[in-house]
Amino acid sequence: MSLRPDTMKGAGTGTSVAGQVDYRLARNSIVSEFHKGRLSRLDVCDAHPDLMRAATNVGEELGEDCPICEDDKLRLVSYVFGNRLSPSGVCVTSKREMTKVARTAKDLVCYVVEVCPTCGWNHLNRSFAVTSRR
Repeated sequence: MSLRPDTMKGAGTGTSVAGQVDYRLARNSIVSEFHKGRLSRLDVCDAHPDLMRAATNVGEELGEDCPICEDDKLRLVSYVFGNRLSPSGVCVTSKREMTKVARTAKDLVCYVVEVCPTCGWNHLNRSFAVTSRR
C-alpha cells in the first residue's frame, strides 16, 4: 500500500496531516548522475534485504519502470514511525492497518519508499506527518 496524506481521512476525529515533502528533485538528480556515469550501480542499488522483501511481498506496483535497470516495475512501500510504535517503524500494508496505527499512536511520520525488487534501487518518494489533536 502506498500512503498518501488523503489516506488519513477517516482515521479518527482529531487527526490531521501536517504537510507533505516530495523527494522527486533529489531522485531525478541521482538518476541523472547515474546515467552520466558519475554514480555506479552499487552506489544507487543498495536496498536493505528487509526493504526488498517488503517490496516483493506487500509493495504496491507503481506502474513505472525502474530508472536504473528498466527490467521491473517500481513498488511503493510505506513505513510509519511514532511514539508507542516499534523503534524500527511499522510497514503499513492497508488503509485499515494505517487507521489502526493512527488511533494507537499520537504523532506519526509516514515515509513512502520506491523500490525495484530486481536491482535494489530505492529512494524516498515522499513523507508526511500525521498529528493528533487529543
